[in-house]
Amino acid sequence: MPLTFADIVANPRKERQFLWLIAIMNFTNIVDFMVMMPLSAYLMRDFGISSAQFGVLVSAYALSAAASSLMLTSIADRFDRKTALLLSYAGLIIGTIGCAIAPNYSTLLIARAVAGFFGGVQGSITMAMLGDVIPDARRGRAMSLVMLAFSFSAVIGVPLSLYVAGHSTWRAPFIGLSVLCIALWFVAHWALPAMRTHIREGKPTGVWRSYMEVLSNRNHFWAMTMSALLTLSGMIVIPYIAPTRIVNEGLTESQLALFYIVGGAMTFFTRPLFGSMSDKYFRPAVYYWLVMLSGIPILLITHQLGGGMPMQIAISVLFFIFVSGRFVPATAMVTAATTPQMRGRLMSLNAAVQNLFLGIAAMLGGAMLTTLPDGRIVGYEAVGCVAVLFGLASIWAGYKVRSVS
Repeated sequence: MPLTFADIVANPRKERQFLWLIAIMNFTNIVDFMVMMPLSAYLMRDFGISSAQFGVLVSAYALSAAASSLMLTSIADRFDRKTALLLSYAGLIIGTIGCAIAPNYSTLLIARAVAGFFGGVQGSITMAMLGDVIPDARRGRAMSLVMLAFSFSAVIGVPLSLYVAGHSTWRAPFIGLSVLCIALWFVAHWALPAMRTHIREGKPTGVWRSYMEVLSNRNHFWAMTMSALLTLSGMIVIPYIAPTRIVNEGLTESQLALFYIVGGAMTFFTRPLFGSMSDKYFRPAVYYWLVMLSGIPILLITHQLGGGMPMQIAISVLFFIFVSGRFVPATAMVTAATTPQMRGRLMSLNAAVQNLFLGIAAMLGGAMLTTLPDGRIVGYEAVGCVAVLFGLASIWAGYKVRSVS
């Protein structure tokens, strides 16, 4: 039966059904973004592009997502969240189909921008829905469940995409993803309830006043600053893991798939743990320790250590656990930093900030790297050091964020 808003709030089983549906939709969105990174070797070879040009492909998605999220900020709390979710998801499907049929680099770049434009909006709407439905006392664990989409992406989505691409073409993962998204759109249309309790009565707030309500709040500023610095810390490194594993460390495509599978699998256990810790303990303190611990795998993965596959797997496990784990308390802190009446706008603006800095990070990382004539990529060590500094700065911002609702 279709879910109702009252059922989700009052019935734990219905709440889990809601969370799993949102998580699976989030999974497809994340795979759509993440699949570009392990496919980098195929794209750089087939289109004859450099690592810097590949960084632009990653940035196109992120910067487009930032633009759409910024546009949505002033109106995010005026509409039924279900309707907004379905419209944005439909746009993501169109962009993904465009990636599957792109004949050249320029067309693929446009398709990535379209996918990012709608994918970024979908992510912020999802987080606003969670903030509306799940009480703050359970929000950390709920966030961790939905963010298991990252784990599924690493364990299932990315390795499966690599396998399919290796046995057919790099276009095949996008085709399969499009089919799955279309099916999920119809499920969500049937199952999700209308979500309108956040809508204010009376005349809607004007566009500019709507922006100023969000931007003038210092708590919102610190929450978004933390998000920006955290995004820089991760995304300056992540897009270049796959090419450096293959070119610098000598991993094969199948070994790279194992690298993602094992690392991602560990987060199935650690994300819920970090979510529970975020609900039980002082969230900025949980965030502090996760950021501090994440510096170890960041430095390990960006330095060429010359170890074999067991060492690569160990680094992968540490990286996935701590680097991705940081986002669990951080996201819970951002959603709690505002009132329900402004949550949609804050989450949209925060998504814009995250995607803007994601794009900046991808381009900055690409600019710091150099591809030698023999194919090796140098400069990754400096990228890792910069990433750690961004992470430390995000701790400072995180301690200034206060919980509101």
